[in-house]
Amino acid sequence: MREFSVPPIVTVGEAANLTDPVWDNAEVAPDTVQFARATRSADGTVTTWAEVTCLQFRDEVAAVARGLIAAGVQQGDRVALMSRTRYEWTLLDYAIWAAGAVTVPIYETSSPEQAAWILADSGAVAVVVETPAHAALVDGIRERVPELNHVWQIEQGAVDELVTTGAAVELAEVEQRRKATRASDLATIIYTSGTTGRPKGCMLTHRNMYADIANAVPVLPNLFNAGAATLLFLPLAHAFARLIQIGVVQARATMAHCSDTKNLIAELQDFRPTFVLSVPRVFEKVYNGAKQKAEANGKGGIFARAEQVAIAYSEALETPRGPSLALRAQHAVFDRLVYRKLRAALGGRCRDAISGGAPLGARLGHFFRGIGVPILEGYGLTETSPAAAANLPTGTRIGTVGRPLPGVTVRIEDDGEILIAGDLVFQGYWHNEVATAEALTADGWFRTGDLGQLDDDGYLTITGRKKELIVTAAGKNVAPAVLEDLVRSHPLVSQCVVVGDRQPFIAALVTIDEEALPTFLENAGLPADTPVEQLREHEGLRAEIQSAIDTANQSVSKAEAIKVFRILPQDFTETTGEMTPSMKVKRQVVHKTYAAEIADIYRG
Repeated sequence: MREFSVPPIVTVGEAANLTDPVWDNAEVAPDTVQFARATRSADGTVTTWAEVTCLQFRDEVAAVARGLIAAGVQQGDRVALMSRTRYEWTLLDYAIWAAGAVTVPIYETSSPEQAAWILADSGAVAVVVETPAHAALVDGIRERVPELNHVWQIEQGAVDELVTTGAAVELAEVEQRRKATRASDLATIIYTSGTTGRPKGCMLTHRNMYADIANAVPVLPNLFNAGAATLLFLPLAHAFARLIQIGVVQARATMAHCSDTKNLIAELQDFRPTFVLSVPRVFEKVYNGAKQKAEANGKGGIFARAEQVAIAYSEALETPRGPSLALRAQHAVFDRLVYRKLRAALGGRCRDAISGGAPLGARLGHFFRGIGVPILEGYGLTETSPAAAANLPTGTRIGTVGRPLPGVTVRIEDDGEILIAGDLVFQGYWHNEVATAEALTADGWFRTGDLGQLDDDGYLTITGRKKELIVTAAGKNVAPAVLEDLVRSHPLVSQCVVVGDRQPFIAALVTIDEEALPTFLENAGLPADTPVEQLREHEGLRAEIQSAIDTANQSVSKAEAIKVFRILPQDFTETTGEMTPSMKVKRQVVHKTYAAEIADIYRG
C-alpha cells in the first residue's frame, strides 16, 4: 500500500457556501467582467458578446432566486436543470443555491426514461428546461413525477418570468436563505452518466465543491486569474465543467458558453480564450483534423516532421539539459510553418488546456505541449467533486495525472485500487445506502474502482478500471485502456474496445471516424458515399487499422497484444446507446450489442 497527501491551502468554514464568491465579487470588483453572454443569429452563430459584470451577475442571481422563492421553492428543495451549456445554466445554478435549494442537472440529451428516473428519484419540485422538445419530454412523463410542481422553459422566457414573479419577494429573503445555507448542506445531486446500470445520484455539499476549487485555484494561477478567459463547451451537467464554472467565479476570470460544438472553432477564434477545458477525444480530433488537412493539401510530410519535432521538443523539456540547440532551431522553424496555425485554431491566445474524464495518452500530451499549448491532465470522479489530482504548471509529468491537489490524500491499495480522502469526497448516493456502503469505507475513503500507481514524488498514473480488467484464459491480466488509447491515435479510428475476458487471446472492436472516412475513400478511388458496412473487409482499410493495432501492440507483451480485430459497421453514439453524454464508452452495451461479432472472433 502506498499513500501520498498534500496539505490544504484553504479550509472551508461551516458558514461558507458557493454563493459567497458571487456576493463578494460584486462588492470588491463590481465592474470586472465575469461573463461574456452570446447573442446568436437564427443559424446559431454568435453576433455579439455582451459583457456581464460581477455586480450585474450578482443582481441577476438574486432576482431569479426571488422568483424561485415566490414559486414556493423551499430551503433544501431539489430543482432540476435540463439544458445545453449556456449563460442561463450558470445563472440558474447560482440562483438555485441563493434560494437555499439543491441543483439537479440533467443532460439535455437524456431520454424520457432517464429524465423520469432523475426527477422522481431526486424528488425535484421544479425543473427548468431549455427547449420545447425538453418541455414536451417532461410533459410526457409528468404523471411519473408527482412532486414536480413547476416547469419553466428557457426559450420561452423562463428567466424573465422568474424575475417578474420574484419582484414581490423582498431581497432580504434571498439574503436570509443564503445565510442559512451551511457548508455541510447539499449543493447538488449529480447523477452519474452510468456506463453500467441505472444512474446513481452523487450527493455533493457546498463544502465538497468549494474545498475542491478553493484549493485548486491557488496552484493554477495561470488559468484562474482576473485576466483569464475560457470558452466552456462541455455539458454543465458534467461535474468537470461545473468545477470550471465555479473556478471562474472564484477567481473573477471571464467565461463564455458555447452551446453547439458545431460552432466551436468559429467561437474559439472569435472569443479567443486563454485556456480551454476538454476531454481527450476532442484533442484527438483537433490533432487528426490538422493531420488530414495537411495530407489533403499535399503537406503530409511537413506535418509528420513537425509532429516528430514537437514531441521530441516536449520530451526534451523533461531532461536536465532540455532541448538541444539543433532541436530548438527545428522547433522555431515549424512554429512558423505549423504550430502557429494550430494555436490560431484555438483563438491565438490559448496558453493552456485542461483534460479530464478519460486518459489523454502521452503522445497527445507531448504533441500539444510541443506546439505551445500544454495540456494539464487531471483526474477525478463525480464523487470527488470532481478534481482529485492534476498536473500543474510548476510540476508536470506527461503520462501521469499529476499529484493530489491540496487537501487531498491518495492511497493505492495492495490490489492496485485508488482510494481518495479529503473534504472533496462526496456524502454518498441519494437514496442508495447499499451503493454508498460499497463506495465509502467506514473512515470516509472513497473507493474509486480505478487502478493506479504512485511514484516516489506523488505523481499518479492510471492503469485501468478494476472492473474493466481483462483476465485471459491463461490468467494474464490486461488493462484495455493502454491499447485502446494507442489504437485511437490513428486518424481513421474513432473508438476501440478491447475484449478477451476468459478467452485465449485479446481482440478489438474498432469503429471508423466518419470525418476521416471521405479522405480515405478519395485516396482509395472509391465513391464518396460508400458506407463502412461495405468496407469492413476492404484490404486498404484493414491495412490502415492493422498499422494502428501494430503500433499499440508495441507497448505491451505478446500475451497482452491484440491478435484479431473487427471493423464495426457504424460508430458508437449516445443516440444508439454505446456512449455516455461525457463521451465514455459503455462497455456492457457494446458487449451486448456486438455479442455475435465477439463470439465469431473466438469461434473455433
